[in-house]
Amino acid sequence: MFFEYPDILWLELLLIPILALYIYREFRGEAPSLRISTSAPFLGKEGWLKRYFRHLAFIFRFIAIAAIILAIARPRSSEDFEKVNTEGIDIIFALDISTSMLARDFKPDRISAAKDIAIEFIAQRPSDRMGVVVFAGESFTQCPVTTDRATLINLMKEIETGLIEDGTAIGNGLATAVARLKDSKALSRVIILLTDGVNNRGEISPLMAVEIAKTYGVRVYTIGVGAMGMAPYPVMTPFGVEIQQVKVEIDEPLLKEIAQQTGGKYFRATDNTKLLEIYGEINKMEKIKTEVDSFPIYKELFMKFALIALGAILLEIITRMYVSRRITS
Repeated sequence: MFFEYPDILWLELLLIPILALYIYREFRGEAPSLRISTSAPFLGKEGWLKRYFRHLAFIFRFIAIAAIILAIARPRSSEDFEKVNTEGIDIIFALDISTSMLARDFKPDRISAAKDIAIEFIAQRPSDRMGVVVFAGESFTQCPVTTDRATLINLMKEIETGLIEDGTAIGNGLATAVARLKDSKALSRVIILLTDGVNNRGEISPLMAVEIAKTYGVRVYTIGVGAMGMAPYPVMTPFGVEIQQVKVEIDEPLLKEIAQQTGGKYFRATDNTKLLEIYGEINKMEKIKTEVDSFPIYKELFMKFALIALGAILLEIITRMYVSRRITS
């Protein structure tokens, strides 16, 4: 057992001399006294048992205070250790949020399907650090690599089109994702790049970003999303939003080259089911088990001392209500 806040235990040392002084004065005849002409009226009124019981309330209070101090110091135990398997992988989602991601060949649309399925993927890998980069005409980090699943999922849900200038800057998105991983100490560093278009914006070309990824040993899985041929797309007209069929243009040769040069793999997703299968396949491929031997299992022990304090307080109340009353009656 150890204490998380051991400095608080100095309060215990202040209580000990107080108790010692009290006991010394009470039981060594140094308690406050009053001279009277004769003690005959008081003789035989109080036996030794009553004399000692008179101090029970004080002793119970002392025990309660001491137990409370010990509980506040947060006693813990770490005797048990557990071997834990962890994947040791850092993953960045590089997600295209250009307006073309509003196409409805996925349900309800591409960007919503991409977010929902990515969230399912996140939930299946509790041991990995993950982050999110989004790109359109430019790119930025939506969430750096983290193990905080709740924050990551909430930030993933907040992604939508229109956050940045429109376009498809695949090179910028990939380079930003690599920058999030370049200082990682993980055994494996992975980027899952998802887009539905052709690179047409950005200061960094996709192939230059690939060279940066190779320099830092980052593996890139690329996913092209979009139905074959034509896809329904919402278009604003003078009469409101109308659904029109637009041509699906994905630079598959580029995405294949990005994946091949970095040791990853290219996938084509044409609907929600196929995208879910792709994430499942990536999940199976990215498994690197490492065993951590010295992971302590902490047990909080403050409750024991809190219960002792509660019991002592109750005994003090009972003593003052009944025992002390009978003694003084």
